[in-house]
Amino acid sequence: MDATRLIQRTLSGLASGPASGPNASKPASAYRPAASQQDQVTDIEVKRQATPDTAANDPRGSKSHASTPASSVAGVLKDVIKDTLQDTLFAGLSPLSPPLSPPLAPHAAPHAAPTAFEPEQPPAPPETIKPAAPPATVRPSAFTGGLTQFKGDQYPYHLYVPASPKTPDAAISGSAQIRMPLIVMLHGCKQNALDFANGTAMNTLADQHQVMVLYPEQLSKANSGRCWNWFEPTHQTRSGEPGMIAALTRKVAAASYGDVQIDTDRIYIAGLSAGGAMAAVTAGLYPELFAAMGVHSGLPAGAATNMLAAFSAMRRGSEGQAASAMPTIVFHGSADKTVHPDNGDNVTEAALAALNASGLELEKSEQAVRTKGERAAQRTTWRDASGKPYAEHWSVQAAPHAWSGGDASGSYTDPDGPSASEAMLGFFLQHKRG
Repeated sequence: MDATRLIQRTLSGLASGPASGPNASKPASAYRPAASQQDQVTDIEVKRQATPDTAANDPRGSKSHASTPASSVAGVLKDVIKDTLQDTLFAGLSPLSPPLSPPLAPHAAPHAAPTAFEPEQPPAPPETIKPAAPPATVRPSAFTGGLTQFKGDQYPYHLYVPASPKTPDAAISGSAQIRMPLIVMLHGCKQNALDFANGTAMNTLADQHQVMVLYPEQLSKANSGRCWNWFEPTHQTRSGEPGMIAALTRKVAAASYGDVQIDTDRIYIAGLSAGGAMAAVTAGLYPELFAAMGVHSGLPAGAATNMLAAFSAMRRGSEGQAASAMPTIVFHGSADKTVHPDNGDNVTEAALAALNASGLELEKSEQAVRTKGERAAQRTTWRDASGKPYAEHWSVQAAPHAWSGGDASGSYTDPDGPSASEAMLGFFLQHKRG
């Protein structure tokens, strides 16, 4: 009945309406067949832009057929019937599939609900939609080499800057830069920086904890075996190799690496064998630079003052000299035939003497450590009243002269031992200078 009344009203309007007007040459209705793709887009745009103020002035924006000539009655009647049936029978239903018409030109009009014959409008164009925040940029890691000059010689080094920012061990400064700790790693005899990096796998841990790693390299002209000259008096002072290592460390620490800079209160030094002995010497000479040190299969500072004394200390052990009051972690294999295990004990005892002299009261605890597939180890720790460790000694049972828990891709590694890299990094990150 509603459809019949609407048809009657429409026919009545057609009979009395004028035969001329602005749209006399083309019929107007709620749906106007498109003559071309562009016409279709334009027509739909006008519908979406129509408002109560403009609809009255737009002959295509109204359902009135007052201006339609009588000659088009049949076509209009067909459209009206079709329109009415669609509105009556299928009100509120959406098309079963997306419209096949081309995308609409972008505009700022509100999105009106589609009529039965108007294609459902697509979402607003991308430029009008606020994009979601992109995922945090993952900065790729970088392992680069360089040269540093010291007393006329060019010393090579490698520096590792980890990937992905913002993990718990990296701090954010007031300028929104990421401030990372730095570990200086000194290789042993017959090694170089890349070999040592591979064997310790420290770069892998650096990614996990957001730590930068510096690998200075000894010159073959300074020592034919590429050993650090820890036993020579010249290189037990700030004017020798310790001075080069400290100068390179400061140079790297002063630089900026994009959004990263080094936290100068969290710089640490560690080494293997001759590198461990040189780490002890350098840390003792520069307590204002380093926050903690690690010695793996090395000797205490001052253990020898010439090559013969060095071989003797390596075979039998040497007490060395007084150390600075610096947090110290030591690893040594009980079956080391190159550097006697007593040297590891002596490094620990020298550190404890200095720490106790500084006023710290430390409590000793012991722990047997064994993980499936690994060598057993005895871990002895000295902590303050809060539980913070200031000295730690790992005696790895039946281990040779090699980096405990190291990667077989590097030389002088013992993959079967507990990870010295993990233990040292965990120890270091509990300390900061000052």
